[in-house]
Amino acid sequence: MLDVGSTASLRVYVSEWENGKRSISEQYAKILRPVLGVTDDELFGRHAASAVPPAVGGYDELISRIDSARSVSLTMVDTFMNQTELLRTVDRQMGAASLVDQMTGHVTTLEDALTFAVLPETRRPVARALAGAATLAAWQALDTGAVERAWRHYELGKRAAQEADEPMYLAHATAEQAYVLCDAGRPVTAVELVRSAQQVGGQRSSPRLRAWLYAAEAEIAAKAGLAEDCRRALERAAMCLPEGEEARDPDMLSIFLNHSHLARWRGNALALLGDDDAVRDLYTALDALDPTFIRATAGLRCDLAQAHLARGEFDQAQDHVRQARMLANRTGSVRHRRRIEQLTQEL
Repeated sequence: MLDVGSTASLRVYVSEWENGKRSISEQYAKILRPVLGVTDDELFGRHAASAVPPAVGGYDELISRIDSARSVSLTMVDTFMNQTELLRTVDRQMGAASLVDQMTGHVTTLEDALTFAVLPETRRPVARALAGAATLAAWQALDTGAVERAWRHYELGKRAAQEADEPMYLAHATAEQAYVLCDAGRPVTAVELVRSAQQVGGQRSSPRLRAWLYAAEAEIAAKAGLAEDCRRALERAAMCLPEGEEARDPDMLSIFLNHSHLARWRGNALALLGDDDAVRDLYTALDALDPTFIRATAGLRCDLAQAHLARGEFDQAQDHVRQARMLANRTGSVRHRRRIEQLTQEL
């Protein structure tokens, strides 16, 4: 059991931490890291230490790192891909806040391996693994409110996807990066970026990824108030999406999308537009949603609250806000908490 100060003492501590009058002890750091979803450097206000100048010569160390990178690229890429998958699963069920240190270490290891890999045939597999890991780390950072870290991870993911010659990974990272712009109050620019992502993927994108890109465009267009663009993108998403209950894209493991998921996305977009059809689509999606998608469920509850608010059904909206808040607290999602507070102010 953790021994912490009283509520009154904690208020004083927080003020002193913010003003630099008290340093954060390791005891409180252990509590604050998962709650705030930050790294040690961010928590303690440290900037990354400048690299130590290499010793004159230094060839032995360089060759050692090159050999290590070659070993990683040949034998460990599958292991790293599996680690990314594990982190994705934990994130989906428990949220991103508790994974910051693990995700940061994972991305750093892959980035170092790519830096010291030499030949294209050894670089591309590492770059592909890094593209997936960096994009996941970026989405997690956005969820925990670390927007600059999210942006930098997306840039890293895009560079890695280009190095790997993986247009699907590049399109996915570019489209997700549009959400950073949207959350920052630039939805029109975000629409332009997600359309650019569609062009990047082109015909090399799988049908499910193309549907995902159109669905993302629809959501962001709704936030930009572009109603016709939103509806047109939803129609294109439905046309691209393969039939059947299968949701996972075998060529892009970060993509989960079937017609039930698309109904949720459609309901979300229509709720943002104040359309009455949103409620029906959202309840259909709620009935079909995988219960392990905790963060997605929180978002869906927010969408339902938004849709009921548009219809003047305040009791139902209040109930969904309450359930969304409980789920957001479980996952530590700053992004959802922010939306919940906005909805609460409208009630």
